[in-house]
Amino acid sequence: MSGLSGREREGFRNIMRLMTKLDLLSLSDTVTNKLIVVENVTEAKETILSFTKNAEELLRRKKIHRDLIFKYLADEGVIMPPSSEKRQLISRTLEYWSSGKVTVKVEADKSPRCDTDDTTEKASDSTNKSGAGFDPLLLGQQFCQWFFQLLNSQNPTLDQQPQDWGAQHFWPDVKLRLLARAGSEQMKDFLGAELVSLRLLALSREERLLFSPNLEPQGLKALASPHGLVIVAVAGTIHRDTACLGIFEQIFGLIRSPLENNTWKIKFLNLKIRGQDALGGTEVVAPALTYNSSELQLLCS
Repeated sequence: MSGLSGREREGFRNIMRLMTKLDLLSLSDTVTNKLIVVENVTEAKETILSFTKNAEELLRRKKIHRDLIFKYLADEGVIMPPSSEKRQLISRTLEYWSSGKVTVKVEADKSPRCDTDDTTEKASDSTNKSGAGFDPLLLGQQFCQWFFQLLNSQNPTLDQQPQDWGAQHFWPDVKLRLLARAGSEQMKDFLGAELVSLRLLALSREERLLFSPNLEPQGLKALASPHGLVIVAVAGTIHRDTACLGIFEQIFGLIRSPLENNTWKIKFLNLKIRGQDALGGTEVVAPALTYNSSELQLLCS
C-alpha cells in the first residue's frame, strides 16, 4: 500500500507529466522490482504511486532527474537558485508538499504528455463534440504541454530519449516568424514544414534551449475562429542548463487535419524571444502574455 499523502500524490502526478514514456516505464520497473508489467503510461504512473513507500524515496530515484524537480518547482512558483543540488530541491519539494499548496491539474492528466499520438488524439476528441462544448483554452493547454515536452526532449542536456519530432506536425505551407531581442533585434521568416521543423529543432538540439511555458491564466490565451482556426498564445521562460536566459512568447495557429485522424497541425508560429539584457530587470519567474485578445482576434480574420 502506498505511503504517499494526497498532496504528495498530486505533486508526483505533476512531476511525472514532465517525464518521458521510457523513463516512466523504467521507473515503474524499478519501484516494483519488475514484478508488475504495465501496458501504458497511465498504468505506469498509478503503479509507481501505489508501490512507493514514501515521497523522499521516490524523489531520490535516478529517473527523477534534478532538472525535473527544478522545473516542477519553477512551474509551481517555488523559486530556487539555479545552482541548487538535487538534495536541496528534494528538501524544498517535501516542505512545499507539507504546506498543502500543491497545484491540482486534473484536466491536463487526461492527456499524457509522454505519448505524442495520445495527446493529439485526445485533444481532438475534446473538440469533436458539438461546437457548444468546444473549449479552445483546454485544447491550448493540452497542445502546449505536448509541444514543449516534444521540443524539449530533443535537448541533449536532458539525457532523454528524443520523441518523434518532425515535419509531420506542421502543414506543408507553415510559416515561422522568429523575433529575437538580445542586445540587437533580429527577425527572420521560415517557410515550409521541413525548414520550420529544422529551425525549431536547432533551438533545442544545437542551441540547447529549454522552454518552460506558463500555463496559468496570465500566461496562456486561446480562441477559435468560425472557420476552424484555433489561435493559442503562451508565454514562458527559456533556460540553458540551470541558467534562465530570458522569456518567450509564442503564438500558434492550429487547424485540424481530417485526413490524419482529426489531429491538430500547426499552420503558423510567431516566436518572440527576449534575452535577460532586453528585459530591464523584469520578473521572469512566471511571465505574462503581452498580447491581448483583440490582437489575437486579428490573426483569426
